[in-house]
Amino acid sequence: MPILWAITLLWAFSFSLIGVYLAGQVDSYFAVLTRVVLASLLFVPLIIRNPIAPALALRLMAIGAIQLGLMYLFYYQSFLLLSVPEVLIFTIFTPVYVTLMYDLLSGRFHAGYLASAALAIVGAAVMRYNNLSQDFWLGFFVVQGANLCFAGGQVLYKRLLETWPSSKPIVQHQVFGWFYLGALLLVLPAWLLLGGDKYPSTALHWGVLLWLGLVASGLGYFFWNLGATRVSSGQLAIMNNALIPAGLLVNLLIWNRDTDLLRLTSGALIMLAALWLATHLRRESKR
Repeated sequence: MPILWAITLLWAFSFSLIGVYLAGQVDSYFAVLTRVVLASLLFVPLIIRNPIAPALALRLMAIGAIQLGLMYLFYYQSFLLLSVPEVLIFTIFTPVYVTLMYDLLSGRFHAGYLASAALAIVGAAVMRYNNLSQDFWLGFFVVQGANLCFAGGQVLYKRLLETWPSSKPIVQHQVFGWFYLGALLLVLPAWLLLGGDKYPSTALHWGVLLWLGLVASGLGYFFWNLGATRVSSGQLAIMNNALIPAGLLVNLLIWNRDTDLLRLTSGALIMLAALWLATHLRRESKR
């Protein structure tokens, strides 16, 4: 859990950095490509020195293409249609996707975990809800596409680490470069085919992209997926919604956006209750 909390705090800044400094100013496909290339540079040297079975590499690449590549393509488009708070609020369905996908792959159904994820959604829904933009419905479905990809990638990665038949444990930092290469194989042709002509024109643009690529993506996704392998599916589902109050709080404190603090606090407390419920259920299942 500490790893997931740390990455939640790290990613809380990403929403506003994208919405304030990149959306509409830098081509979204180029921004996605830059983030994935920078993230790949951190881990590719490790996979060169540590070869693995092709079947494992292909699975990691497929997961990276879904969780990072396809998710980013949806995610960046959403900032062209919605405000930062709207994007945050529309991620409230991710915990349900995580819970249901994990149960489906595991061949079981935990009503308690689904209940805790549903409680987290209630908490997120209590929070600030801006006036909807004209592109509300399109933006909503674009965000749901991103949510499904992010949830599916986490679940597939967690299941892969749990079920991969090997006499030697998988050393995650040695193989994670394949995750980024899979994303790169998707976002590179997307940029070539669909990219525009808005490129970074200021040092601020490049600075934000460097931070997002090396830290938020490069380190962030590795440690998030590492943390995902160490918690239950219920806890993982809840932590996906912890990004909402964290992101809104950062948006309020730094960029002075209007936020109802009472509703933000109330929603956060409900989500903490949901996290406690998921943790309690996990402990009970081990008895």
